[in-house]
Amino acid sequence: MTGSELLLQALLFALGLGGLYLGAEGFVRGSARLAELLGISRWVIGLTLVAFGTSAPELAVSLLAALKGTPDLAVGNVVGSNVANIGLILAIAALLRPLEVRTSLVRREVPFMLLISLLFYGLALNGTISRLDGGVLVLALGIFLGLMYVYRAEGVLDEGLEVAPGAATPQRGRALAGSAVLALGGLLVLLGGARLLVDSAVALARALGVSEGIIGLSLVAVGTSLPELATTVVAALRREMAISVGNIVGSNVFNLLSVIGFVALVRPLPVIPEWLTREIPLMLLFSFALLPVMGRGFRVERWEGMLLLLGYVAFLVWVFR
Repeated sequence: MTGSELLLQALLFALGLGGLYLGAEGFVRGSARLAELLGISRWVIGLTLVAFGTSAPELAVSLLAALKGTPDLAVGNVVGSNVANIGLILAIAALLRPLEVRTSLVRREVPFMLLISLLFYGLALNGTISRLDGGVLVLALGIFLGLMYVYRAEGVLDEGLEVAPGAATPQRGRALAGSAVLALGGLLVLLGGARLLVDSAVALARALGVSEGIIGLSLVAVGTSLPELATTVVAALRREMAISVGNIVGSNVFNLLSVIGFVALVRPLPVIPEWLTREIPLMLLFSFALLPVMGRGFRVERWEGMLLLLGYVAFLVWVFR
């Protein structure tokens, strides 16, 4: 790669970062406003709509990687993204502002995420995520969404945050339409920025001769997690703690269930044997760390964010060793 090509890729990388921030700002604003107008808890928005939307880059990249015959990148992308969501994104958000955590998240959604992580590890132990395994993960996704609906209907997730929807008026209709356009437009810009950033970053990394597995665990994982980073940080700065924290947990669930599940249905995913004793157990370690971090006073303090960030740096050193 020539010097001019390297400069072009660096400029595309910077443009991608700008798109991520602007898209996240619009997406958080639109989603929060929709939650208010429709009487939907912000926790439900964070755990489902925002989490699924910001997991779309992982799905697109992993599916494309599997179809192109690079399954190591596909699996590494998800494993690395789940580690980055906790060790990098949650950590940075907590460093910016201590995060309040709802009790329902610690008692229900985090344990569900841990069960899903263990299920993924168990399915991977034979060295392949088969189409049958993918079907199991997609079925678990349906169960998760069903539980969110039940909790929403019973008011379990609301805990006083529910806003009764107003009467149907032209003003409310325009507000709904405007919020939906803002959220959708922000999501499209966010995803476009992520794609631009990842493509340029991967081109730069491959010019340096980095393996696909390491690219998936580190650079691509961080790149596809940048929508979560932008959304979570913007939500934290705007004091939308429900979206900020719920997005992390929901995104990890969607990464394992929708990304791995749907991609495995299209094409079975082999798993590097060494990852079963190193990288995937480290992902589990970060996931289980959420229980003491979030459960201690139902807050994530700045010093806890610093510990998570140091742990993530150690993870990257391990990957690149």
